[in-house]
Amino acid sequence: MFQAAVIGMLLLPAVALLVVAARTGAYTRDRRTALVAALGGRRLDRALIAAGEAAPPAAVGAVVGAAVIATALLHDIRVPYTGYVLSSTHLRAHGWVAALAPVAVFLVVLGAVALADLSPRRGGSGTRPHSSARAGAWLPRLAVLCPLAIILAVRGPDLFPPSSVTRTLTSWVGIAATVLTLPAAIGVITARAGRLLAGRGRAHGLPGTLVAGRRAVAHPGGTARLVAGVSIALIVFMQAVAWQGLFGWQATEARKTMDRLGRGVVTVSPRGSVSTTAMTDFFARTRGTEVVLLTPPGVGLTPPDGGASTSLTLYGDCGALTVLHLPCPAKETRVDARRADPRIGELARWIPHPDSTLLIRRADHRKLAELAAPDDGSGTSLALLHPDGKALSVPALKRLSYEVFPRGAAVRTPGENELIAGIPNRDQGRWSAMLGTLGIVVLTLTAGLSAMAEFLRQGRALAPLSVLTGGLRVFRTSAAWSVLAPLALAGTAGTAIAAALASPVSGDGESPITAGLLLSTTTVVLAVSFLLWLWSARVAIRQARTWRPAGD
Repeated sequence: MFQAAVIGMLLLPAVALLVVAARTGAYTRDRRTALVAALGGRRLDRALIAAGEAAPPAAVGAVVGAAVIATALLHDIRVPYTGYVLSSTHLRAHGWVAALAPVAVFLVVLGAVALADLSPRRGGSGTRPHSSARAGAWLPRLAVLCPLAIILAVRGPDLFPPSSVTRTLTSWVGIAATVLTLPAAIGVITARAGRLLAGRGRAHGLPGTLVAGRRAVAHPGGTARLVAGVSIALIVFMQAVAWQGLFGWQATEARKTMDRLGRGVVTVSPRGSVSTTAMTDFFARTRGTEVVLLTPPGVGLTPPDGGASTSLTLYGDCGALTVLHLPCPAKETRVDARRADPRIGELARWIPHPDSTLLIRRADHRKLAELAAPDDGSGTSLALLHPDGKALSVPALKRLSYEVFPRGAAVRTPGENELIAGIPNRDQGRWSAMLGTLGIVVLTLTAGLSAMAEFLRQGRALAPLSVLTGGLRVFRTSAAWSVLAPLALAGTAGTAIAAALASPVSGDGESPITAGLLLSTTTVVLAVSFLLWLWSARVAIRQARTWRPAGD
């Protein structure tokens, strides 16, 4: 499962980045390849030229990767956020594989660039520009469906019972519809904003804003394709985090219980059945502490009316009940567990029960020993607590259990067992969050490079504007609306919508989609978008400075 997460969240986005990077700026290379072929160059010659051009940047990447691997071979590295320590000793056992990895990746990159350069191209022979009429026809229709899809995914499951299969299917259908329609909605919104930009640019004499607005209006389909990868990745990522958090809720809740109670309350679970005498002896040797027994519905003494009880039952003598601020009835009484001592609530939350009513029964230590001695797997919880709320010594109680019981006893704080069982899911959730965030960075970089390449390819037509406008600001403005704005919109709106789509997974519990996670994903998308905007504007300005009118 961990390898599948690495493949899905890192390897596949990396392959997409490699393909896009191999074809970025391919217009000039395609012309060079055609010239080499016309001069009689073989496929091997063209492949060597392409590989030689890609070798320097690929070598830089391989050297950086080799430096990271060398550091991991020499020193233990703690992986951020997950807390996992990558052991250099264990990694050195696979030293040859680790050392050859940068070389293998270097060769893969060169091979991909060579294959991309040699692959046949279709089209390019026509003289008419590609029409955007078809994209302009279906994009608005899909965009209209996007709000309906979001409402179906977020509110649709509430129409069905929690345990209904239809509830989950409704959520999945809404999520799938959102994935299909969200890029179209962003493309249409960008096109609508483009009209406003064009009008503002025309009214105030801003050529960069005018050009950017008209390009946004003319190419809504390109914008939709640009943001599709980022928006889909955000939705899938939030769903993965939400479901993983749902699986690991036990560990989260158990940690909260332990933080609230500390060692003030401990549970004792003898291993195997023990005699009533041994249990009574255990109680006698734990003087200074109070003992209570909490049983699930239907377990313990039969109710006086002979019917089946649906409430939790708490047994204890008057001293223990007084410490818990409970009445000490002659026979039994009922209280609302939600208004009882918090220690009772923490004990009760780990025992399944249908209602909040707590049945209080007075019982001396002998009666408690009779009820707690059988090992019937009923979920009975025997708890010890200090009258003053002080911490109990768990090691001392464990030693005592081995002295009294044949096989000892499990001595824990409430929820500790669930914490141990939920740790793998909790750790997997951390790995999913980290790998998913890195994958979103890679996909944002991929989409940004694609947008940058498209902007630079069309940006050659903007070069004469540097002469007409007397400045280079037009390139910065056009690059901002062509590269930065769509990705920033996809990052902010996509994160908010992805979080909303994940909300039904958490239900009424605490959502694993935290504010920190939302801030992190939005920040990385905005940061990558900003850097790519600066890069594309710089390259466009450099191209404009080398432009010369025909005949010069």
